[in-house]
Amino acid sequence: MNTNKSSTTDSSSFVDIMEKNHMEIPWHDYASNDSDVLICKAGLIEKASVIGRVGLIMLSCGTGAWRVRSSMNKLSRELGVTCTVDIGLMSIEFNCFDGHDCVSQSLSIPNTGVNTSKLYRMEQFVDSFPIKEAHITGEEIHQCLDQIEEIHALYSPSTLGLAAALACCGFTFLLGGGIPEMIFAFLAAGIGNALRTRLIKHHFTLFLNVALSVSTACLIYACLLKAAELIFHISVLHEAGYICSMLFIIPGFPFITSGIDLAKLDLRSGLERLTYSVIIVLVATMFAWIMALMLKLQPVDFLSIHLSTGIMLLFRLIASFCGVFGFSIMFNSPVPMAATAALIGALANTFRLEMVDLAGLPPAAAAFIGALTAGLLASAIKQYNGYPRISLTVPSIVIMVPGLYLYRAIYNFGIMSLTEAVSWFAAAAMIIMALPLGLIFARILTDRTFRYCT
Repeated sequence: MNTNKSSTTDSSSFVDIMEKNHMEIPWHDYASNDSDVLICKAGLIEKASVIGRVGLIMLSCGTGAWRVRSSMNKLSRELGVTCTVDIGLMSIEFNCFDGHDCVSQSLSIPNTGVNTSKLYRMEQFVDSFPIKEAHITGEEIHQCLDQIEEIHALYSPSTLGLAAALACCGFTFLLGGGIPEMIFAFLAAGIGNALRTRLIKHHFTLFLNVALSVSTACLIYACLLKAAELIFHISVLHEAGYICSMLFIIPGFPFITSGIDLAKLDLRSGLERLTYSVIIVLVATMFAWIMALMLKLQPVDFLSIHLSTGIMLLFRLIASFCGVFGFSIMFNSPVPMAATAALIGALANTFRLEMVDLAGLPPAAAAFIGALTAGLLASAIKQYNGYPRISLTVPSIVIMVPGLYLYRAIYNFGIMSLTEAVSWFAAAAMIIMALPLGLIFARILTDRTFRYCT
């Protein structure tokens, strides 16, 4: 009896520890007890709770520091408050002044991720605030924000697995793979990302999520290849596609938003996002390298595919559309938003590849022009559908991130082929720098509020 009681107590204590690592903020306690007091007439603490919560929700969606600050500033101006804010990857520190008092708050989120559906709803909330929300009570505002916070994953783990499968299948063709590689990568990536999604749902740590999902994808690809080799007698050279089966792990959003934050001199947020991205890449490539050694897989070149220029152009458009659509679904975009991003990505990425093949442009220069094209198209489309620009641009250029180059760099470092490793890493670094630069200059050309440092 005592043993059972002790066991129950230990289990309860463990749950308490897990839950209290990041305690939930009782937002409604900040609202005035008087239900008739409008937020514009409320006290500074109540106003600050609304401003801080809006910033925290937007930060949890994965958007950059500039957008978070811009949204908080907009609410502050409407509420007659001066706000200064410092934003990181997972935390916000801000001060609110009203001419008499000052309120300082430090807020944080338990984990980071991407949710473009929630971001879209938050941008609608901020845009409508001067007309609607500024004339209701603080309690009503927090009720509205409660509903927005409840927008979690739109899709099940199996659907997200299918999205990753589609994205990596498109990736495989664009990198030079044929039908066997595409089929194997489709199945391996689908299972790998479904596993990753379930691990995230159960709040497992980042390192475990990345390591298990990448290792699983690599193992499944190797098993499928071996089975096809025995049954259908296909060439072992099709092993090149195993790298593509793991590309669903690419941290596209933090990679791109880190560059945008650095461009706006949000150094804390930019460097933290970049560090987060590098951590994911390093863990993923290290475990992929270990699995490759265990399974005797080598990052060899793909077998040549002989297609006419017109057919290749058509297939690139289709593969790019599928790849971007899959990534956009993985970012929790509704289907219409994902299709819009996919259309932009299909045009921009195909244009990039054709410039490399036909015009002989260096890959980094072509990446810059491709990202610039995606940014300009997204800005034009935003005027008609109102979708957040970042929800369209980032998925459309994630497919341009050189995950293959990064893996080959780490692989060659691991086998002490240093010259080859440095060459692959330098090529990857140039492209990674070019992608956010393209989006940044697209924003500078099309967004008046972005082009100034104030």
